[in-house]
Amino acid sequence: MPPVLVPALPLLLGATLTFRAVRHALCRLPLPAHVRADPLRTWRWHNLLVSFAHSIVSGIWALLCIWQTPEMLVEIEKAWSLSGYLLVCFSAGYFIHDTVDIVISHQSRASWEYLVHHVMAMGAFFSGIFWSRFVGGGVLTLLVEVSNIFLTIRMMMKINNAQHLFLYRVNKYINLVMYFLFRLAPQAYLTHLFLGYAGQRTLGTFLLAILLMLDVMILVYFSRLLRSDFCPQRVPSHQHKDKFLTE
Repeated sequence: MPPVLVPALPLLLGATLTFRAVRHALCRLPLPAHVRADPLRTWRWHNLLVSFAHSIVSGIWALLCIWQTPEMLVEIEKAWSLSGYLLVCFSAGYFIHDTVDIVISHQSRASWEYLVHHVMAMGAFFSGIFWSRFVGGGVLTLLVEVSNIFLTIRMMMKINNAQHLFLYRVNKYINLVMYFLFRLAPQAYLTHLFLGYAGQRTLGTFLLAILLMLDVMILVYFSRLLRSDFCPQRVPSHQHKDKFLTE
C-alpha cells in the first residue's frame, strides 16, 4: 500500500471547504418561482443542488475506482488505491459540510435522519482515512451515489411541485431501477462480506454494526419511495410535509 503524501486532516478540510464554495456558487443560480416563494424550499433546493453535484462526481469516481482496482470487489479491507482513498476523503468532506449546513440552518429536527446517516457514514469513512483500512469497502458504499443522482432529481422536482411532468414519471422508473442496482444490491453484497467479521472484536465488527443500521434505513427509505411514487393514495397529504427527506 503506497504511503499517502498529504495528511488526512488537510484533505478533509479541503474537501469540506470545497463543498462550501460549491454551495455559494450554486446559490447564485436562478430559482424556480415556486421554490423562491418559500424560504424552507429555497434552503432545500440549494442543499439538494450540492448533494446532486456530490452524487455525480462521487458516483462516477467510485465506478472508475472499481474499474481501476477490481480487487476492491472482493478484498474490502486491504484493497487500496490512491484514487479510492481520495474519493473517501472527498465524500467525508461532503458529509461534514452537509451536517454543518443542516445544523446552522436550524433544520436539525426536520433532518435528523440525515444527521444520523451522516454520523454513521463519517464513522465508517474515518476507518479508511485514518487507518487506511476498508478503503475498498468505502468505495463500494459510494456506488449508492449513482442512485442518488436520480433520487435527488426526484426530490427537486417534488419540491418544485413538478410531479405532473412527463420527466418525473420517466425518472421515477429510472430511479427505481437504479435504487436496486446501486443501492440495494451493493448494500446486500457488502453486508454479506462484512458478516464474516461477526463475533470478532475488530474494526470490521464495528463497521458491520454501522452497515446493519444503514440497511434498516435504506429499507425504510425504499418503502417510502414505493408508497409515494407507486401507491400515492396510501400517503396522507399532510404526512412528513416538513421533513427534509420528503416522500
